[in-house]
Amino acid sequence: AAAGGHLTMNTTAIVHEAYLKLAGQSSPEYQDRAHFFGVAAKAMRHVFLDYAKARTRQKRGGEAVHVDVADVQVSSEISMGIEEAERIVAMDDALQRLAADNPRLAQVVECRFFAGMTNEDTALVTGTSPATVKRDWNTARAMLFADLKSRGMTA
Repeated sequence: AAAGGHLTMNTTAIVHEAYLKLAGQSSPEYQDRAHFFGVAAKAMRHVFLDYAKARTRQKRGGEAVHVDVADVQVSSEISMGIEEAERIVAMDDALQRLAADNPRLAQVVECRFFAGMTNEDTALVTGTSPATVKRDWNTARAMLFADLKSRGMTA
């Protein structure tokens, strides 16, 4: 729903959209609970990305987008303006580049950033320890920030 130039999604809508993505798969075969949570985190990432892309279609052209990984937060209701939508799209592009180099770090970002999982839940998904997830999370954020900065997308 649009509200004051922003795209607004509540938690229920986000979960519903993610569920539809998961339910729409033909013959999903989850190996275990951790695998399901990993797939769900990826679905949530795509829900955010779909909304962000829809939002950015309203704007043509423009300068480099300022993206600060620490500034983008997930809450119970997301009100997404064009700048926030551009940040999500830029973040997803950087995340795809990170996944090409280090899939586990990208998976940690999906779990922590897009699905809002704890270190413990993320450790279950990645098959690592919570301490490793914490280190990976810090490393991934630094790498994403450096990637975005090198592309002129941060201040």
